[in-house]
Amino acid sequence: MNDVDAYIARYEGVAKERLEQMRAMVRAEAPAAVEAFSYGLVGYKMNGKPLVYFGGFPKHTGFYATPNGHDAFKKQFSPYKQGKGSVQFPLDQPLPLSLIKDVIHYRIEQCK
Repeated sequence: MNDVDAYIARYEGVAKERLEQMRAMVRAEAPAAVEAFSYGLVGYKMNGKPLVYFGGFPKHTGFYATPNGHDAFKKQFSPYKQGKGSVQFPLDQPLPLSLIKDVIHYRIEQCK
């Protein structure tokens, strides 16, 4: 079991399902991305550049599209609580899969 597997295994229920969904989505949309556990989050890099990160929290799933994904999707992220470089998807609301997919595609282009 690698670090990412171990991290996801710590969660249960909806939180775990979301982490697994996000991991599968990044792997499907960016198969060349390198997966790692860093900064306490599941992270991906392409061409040595950060692609996206995500992590589980008690009431939300955190999503990080640094360095410029949050500015590019400011309007789409506006319904969600945000921090510096992060957006929080509440566990009691549907995960916005199409938005996450759009952000991944945007970040792929930025990492070329």
